[in-house]
Amino acid sequence: MNVAELFARNAERAGDRVTLVYEGVAYRAGQLRETADKLAGGMRGLGVDVDDRVAVMMPNSPEVPQSYDAVARIGAVSVPMLFLLAPEEIRHVCIDATPKVFLTSPEFAANVEQAIAGLDTPPHVLVVGTPQYEAFLSDADPHTEILDRVAEDLAVVSFTGGTTGRSKGVMLTHGNLLAEIAMIRQILDYSPDAVSLGVLPLAHLFGLASVLSSQEYGFRSVLLRWFTPEGFLRAVEEHRITTTAMVPTMLSLLLNHPDFEGSDLSSLETVVVGAAPLPIELANEWERRTGSTILQGYGMTETTAGAVIDRPDREKRPGSCGLAYPGCEVVVMDDDNQVLPPGEAGEICFRGANVTTGYWNNPEATATAIIDGWLHSGDIGHMDSDGYVYVTERKKDLIIRGGLNIYPRDVEEVLYAHPAVAEAAVVGRPDPDLGEIVVACVVLRPGATADAEELHSWCVERLAKYKTPAEVLFLNALPKCGIGKILKGDLRELLTAPATAQVPPAS
Repeated sequence: MNVAELFARNAERAGDRVTLVYEGVAYRAGQLRETADKLAGGMRGLGVDVDDRVAVMMPNSPEVPQSYDAVARIGAVSVPMLFLLAPEEIRHVCIDATPKVFLTSPEFAANVEQAIAGLDTPPHVLVVGTPQYEAFLSDADPHTEILDRVAEDLAVVSFTGGTTGRSKGVMLTHGNLLAEIAMIRQILDYSPDAVSLGVLPLAHLFGLASVLSSQEYGFRSVLLRWFTPEGFLRAVEEHRITTTAMVPTMLSLLLNHPDFEGSDLSSLETVVVGAAPLPIELANEWERRTGSTILQGYGMTETTAGAVIDRPDREKRPGSCGLAYPGCEVVVMDDDNQVLPPGEAGEICFRGANVTTGYWNNPEATATAIIDGWLHSGDIGHMDSDGYVYVTERKKDLIIRGGLNIYPRDVEEVLYAHPAVAEAAVVGRPDPDLGEIVVACVVLRPGATADAEELHSWCVERLAKYKTPAEVLFLNALPKCGIGKILKGDLRELLTAPATAQVPPAS
């Protein structure tokens, strides 16, 4: 068992067929595999041994999946890193994970060198796309056998984005990764003739899972260096894309882009959306204007990206992100770790072969998150009697006003339904009398107008009085992490300057 076998099988099956297109260049499966073999041999020549860590920090490119393939092949452990990280954040990961090799691209090499300066055991830095890197590959052993691994052997340490505190390294095994792909295969029956578009960062588990899925299904993938609305629309038209995976903010950016109406998206059949809650109105507008079907998923890094998804052969229910993956158990628990009946809100918990074994060098965090074999997500939600999962909010984002619980998503759904609102995020501001008050942070659609009083009135008509935003803050953009997830912690910090907010009249 080794996740590298996915790449080997795809290369053998595809042969000389083009399986990847990147920036106008078509790559054959065998060609990609040959380069990965050389990289594996080269890293072994540098002394990379079984269970050694290898950091991979690059924009999307063919070299990223090649790196994952090569690292797994020799039994080492990939440490994917978003290229948006600052040197201090890179240094934190290097101190924690102690990679022996660090793979990066020329535009980020200076950040890496700054980050590792002065470390007791700095990694060997390989900068892809340079003459030195090409020479390194040409001198490497081109024939590296896949090392046999067992399900419990570590394959990836993925550091969380830090949206809920200091980032932690989530440990994922070969068994976790292969179980995730096998579960997806039972749900989504993609044809080998499908054409996928990769816009998610391949350093994020959602993107990495997409890479592994493409190897499993054997279809052709078109990869973008990073997401832009223009690049997405152009790629769908040019390559007749049939499927893609995105986060909700990408849908919003596309729907509000001036070129959207004139673009031909008729080839697009399915769009998998995850990594953050998907507003109902946003999903409905996308399906109405494109004719494609959204399959909403839910999971976390600790579940190897996914654990719940809409089923193509089952009805979709408003507000639900679907049903648990086959082989992954999902329950809702109360604060005493007791399973709650259908309809009652509590913490969503997971158990299955795709669930992490814990956090790297952090037994305390592992013991807090995994109790009696159940991974506690930190997300609040409920399940209905048919097993459909409804995610309400992260525990820390819950707003408690005057002793009453307010789920921000309830308010956000109402704001998204307003025709002038492009994006909305609701957070709590500390209040000496009520404990917290509700603050709406809003980005308007291009050319649209609305003031705080209008949005306040809109909410008053549709929400209980205690849920209605006491303040509305208009922003040009919402703060987001590298994959596009809204950073509510940053918004709460922003609210320490209350003079920037527009306050509607009291009602």
